[in-house]
Amino acid sequence: MAMAMALEGVTHRTLDVNGIKIHLAEAGDGSAGTVLFLHGFLELWCSWHHQLRALSARGYRCLAPDLRGYGDSSAPPSPSSYTAFHLVGDVVGVLDALSLPRVFVVGQGWGALLAWHLATLRPDRVRALVAVSVAFMPRNPAARPLEAFRRLYGDGYYLLRLQEPGAMEAEFARMDTRFIFRKLLTTRDTGAISLSPEWWGPPDQDIPLPPWLSEEYIDRLAAKFDETGFAGAMNFYRCLDLNWELTAPWTGAKIMVPTKYMAGQEAMSYNYTGVQEYIHKGGLKGDVPGLEEVAVIAGAAHYVHLEKAEEATEHIYEFIRKF
Repeated sequence: MAMAMALEGVTHRTLDVNGIKIHLAEAGDGSAGTVLFLHGFLELWCSWHHQLRALSARGYRCLAPDLRGYGDSSAPPSPSSYTAFHLVGDVVGVLDALSLPRVFVVGQGWGALLAWHLATLRPDRVRALVAVSVAFMPRNPAARPLEAFRRLYGDGYYLLRLQEPGAMEAEFARMDTRFIFRKLLTTRDTGAISLSPEWWGPPDQDIPLPPWLSEEYIDRLAAKFDETGFAGAMNFYRCLDLNWELTAPWTGAKIMVPTKYMAGQEAMSYNYTGVQEYIHKGGLKGDVPGLEEVAVIAGAAHYVHLEKAEEATEHIYEFIRKF
């Protein structure tokens, strides 16, 4: 039976930060500390509903914003308004608005990328970091990100096809939003042709939901993205090369905050060429001297915080409780 979303005890507010509005969900009294959860691509604050419930019950104040471009937060129209500096500025603005000098940070997918940037640019605000699915990616001064992905995967790679504003949005608009999320959340086929017409397959196909995924969650995502559209989410990808240009001064910067990396064994981001060697053979530790733990969870893919919610939550809890 699919797990229902338990959202009791979650309160909501809207903060004016960094020139925009950020919607924030929160739960817990904070007697054990504060945890900031940063969601990934095509997710929302509620993607952390398991963790909000479990960790707030253990005394943590849990904060889960909709990132800029998502949900009930502002979505600036310009793709260049989604750089790492804008996103880190939003996070710092949230912490300042709540008078929180330092917090635990948990980020998944794009949220993990944001967490890595936060730990690089403002380590003074991070008590400890748990990065989920996406490992640290050191800046290569010799190669722009889009060039590197093009060499590896060709022009049809989803990340490259996302670059033209409006194009991928139009493709999504031709599909039922509930179908989009059923496919995205359940697939294990996340190779070079992801998000292409061939990858989506027939829009009328029946996609059964696994036990960890509820119709309620699909409905919640679909309803909100029907309201907002997908441009804000896609604009994150349209800043990859701009981020590379802007972060040149931090080339070679090390992550010193206490860090744990966690991934599902079947996640695309864990199975990219060279990634496992980088994570397990000293490369990640070299770039992230603060790395203390690595956890790879069998039977899970990209959405490990949903697929193996209890196990993932325990990994988070057992790490942050040390600090």
